[in-house]
Amino acid sequence: MMKFYIASSFKNIDKVRYVSKKLKDKGFIHTYDWTINKNITTLEELKEIGQEEKNAVMESDFVVIVLPGGKGTHIELGIALGQGKKIFLYSPDGAIDNFETTSTFYHLPDVEKCYGTLDDLLNKITI
Repeated sequence: MMKFYIASSFKNIDKVRYVSKKLKDKGFIHTYDWTINKNITTLEELKEIGQEEKNAVMESDFVVIVLPGGKGTHIELGIALGQGKKIFLYSPDGAIDNFETTSTFYHLPDVEKCYGTLDDLLNKITI
């Protein structure tokens, strides 16, 4: 079965867990669940988590980006693009198409933009 990774920010933790559960229910394999990390207090812990996340992106067949996201989310997007992964970019309000704030990378051929509800996103993932 195909493997996935979800990149987002901690403020979207419930959304990430919802998408992960639904994808696992469909038989997909989650390469790394960063939402389990709590009480990180050292740079060494951050380094270990960063390595886990990098490996998880590289092991995945596709990556789901749940916006809004921060630096880490966009670094993971860059790794996925560099590895030629299929990317599902979710923006609940379509902000990714706002010319004043968008990123050039959101509009590349490997990026499938998704709008609306999380279920709308999940319906697009038909790999």
